[in-house]
Amino acid sequence: MFEIFRKYLKDKISISESDYEFIQSVSIIKRLRKHQLLLNADDKWSSHAFVCEGLLRKFSVDEKGGEHTVYFAIENWWTGDRESLMNNTPSKYYIEAIEDSVVLLIHDVNFQEIFARIPQFKDMVNTILQRSLNAAHERINATFISTAEEKYKRFLSSSPNLANRVPLHMLASYLGITPETLSRIRKQLAKIK
Repeated sequence: MFEIFRKYLKDKISISESDYEFIQSVSIIKRLRKHQLLLNADDKWSSHAFVCEGLLRKFSVDEKGGEHTVYFAIENWWTGDRESLMNNTPSKYYIEAIEDSVVLLIHDVNFQEIFARIPQFKDMVNTILQRSLNAAHERINATFISTAEEKYKRFLSSSPNLANRVPLHMLASYLGITPETLSRIRKQLAKIK
């Protein structure tokens, strides 16, 4: 599985073989079964997780038991809880495997050591974080100004292959609409095609 991460890095940065060896030496491969949790709410998150295979989602649960999906993480994406990691506080979120998945974990202490040893890696991560922040702002903005249909169409446009991998109720929770509304929108759009 490290070869998947190595290819990901090779596509983004140029580092030495000894750098790859060091990164591999501090990496942990974790296999998750469908529905298995990588993170429980109230646990502290202390790693950085790269998705090698599969599909995960980060979500919270409100006091009435309703689930609110923050994002989905597919192959070659990162996942985790930065707030819990940075503040050493219990997480408000769950991270669950939607499919059988494999993640590569690097504990934060080792991640910081990679930053110190490999400046290109740090630059890559900072670029990813900035893009992630921009995407989060865009999503928040869209939540306020878009109709349910526009949100779904935007999701289909940005993540066409993901729509068929995610259960309807999870996708509805991500879009901030009810499963019934999503089902109605999908039926209407199917008639147009």
